[in-house]
Amino acid sequence: MITLNNFEARKFILLKQGLLGPYMFSGKEGILEFVDQVGCIQFDPIDICGKNPELVLQSRVEGFKKSMLYDLLYDERKLIDYFDKNLSIIDLRDWKHFAHIREYYRNHSRGRSDVDSIEQEIKQLLKENGPMCSKDFKMDRKIDWYWSETKLSRAALETLYFRGDLIVHHKKGAIKYYDLSEKHLPDDILEAEDPHDTMFDHQKWRVLRRIASVGLLWNKSSDAFLYIEGFNAKNRNDVFETLFNEGKIIKVSVEGIKETLYALKEDLKLLNEVKQSARLKKRMEFMAPLDNLMWDRKLIKAIFDFDYKWEIYTPESQRKYGYYVLPVLFGTQFIGRIEVINDRKRSVLLVKKLWLENGVEATSELKSHLTECIERFSKFNQCEEIEMDPINFA
Repeated sequence: MITLNNFEARKFILLKQGLLGPYMFSGKEGILEFVDQVGCIQFDPIDICGKNPELVLQSRVEGFKKSMLYDLLYDERKLIDYFDKNLSIIDLRDWKHFAHIREYYRNHSRGRSDVDSIEQEIKQLLKENGPMCSKDFKMDRKIDWYWSETKLSRAALETLYFRGDLIVHHKKGAIKYYDLSEKHLPDDILEAEDPHDTMFDHQKWRVLRRIASVGLLWNKSSDAFLYIEGFNAKNRNDVFETLFNEGKIIKVSVEGIKETLYALKEDLKLLNEVKQSARLKKRMEFMAPLDNLMWDRKLIKAIFDFDYKWEIYTPESQRKYGYYVLPVLFGTQFIGRIEVINDRKRSVLLVKKLWLENGVEATSELKSHLTECIERFSKFNQCEEIEMDPINFA
């Protein structure tokens, strides 16, 4: 078992995430390298100051532009939208690992008979017309869908996407345009066999992927394990025990945390390196609400002493901070949270409020890094001006 003190654990996670010291990732290649390391980036369509995947990447990839991610998804098709931790962005090469999800939706999806009845019609229209969105189909009949009633055209497109018959070809804002997978994905991707003989093998692969995505995880119920099919406490215990016995993960003891944590065996070198006292350049970054680092918020509380809740679904009268508030990382510490809005009509970045954590002082060093970070964030959002009056340190 590797033993770390609290500071060493923070260093390890942040170095693993590319959030401490010089930038590890740069440009389009950096995006691909980061996705390869973490497995997936959770997608969310809400765009207050950048969508969640864009916010994740801007904090790690030097020179990141939103167009880079769009190109990799819908032009170069090296990345693809699909399910991993909920709806996510994954490397196209990982498509084969989710064959069982596609098979499940072929046989068990809601509204299956209704979708099956128009499947060939939809495919023929896409073959003739190219990419289309649900509004392009004149199928106004509604069916019971997962959250509420919806048009049959939308349900059919989503189901065929779940099955892998369609991909998201491109997007216009939040509108998805679908097309036939066979027209855009290489044969070796479409015809690849499922590499997992059993669901347990698949679960092992998914857990390794989630540990890699965060850096350290414990064997307990966590949002970090969302959307791993058939994954309950017994499965989780069996998976962790098997991965440890196979030498794929190692145990890590962290000062002040009674539970055993786990890291990838391949990270042993980095775990030993963080015990050295070398100083690393401090960076300030605004973090995404659904950032990979934040997937297990109880773990973040235990290691970083930072209690973060995404209050977007909290009634306004009950919010402690705000609708869309980003954690602020400075060096090895979460020093607070910030509310920032991209006013697209005026091309202005509105800096509404900064809440500093208890005991954090607004020193000249902190203010200097904050100014630089806001300017960089404004450029990321393609804003021409920044408005703050001045920042209200709360």
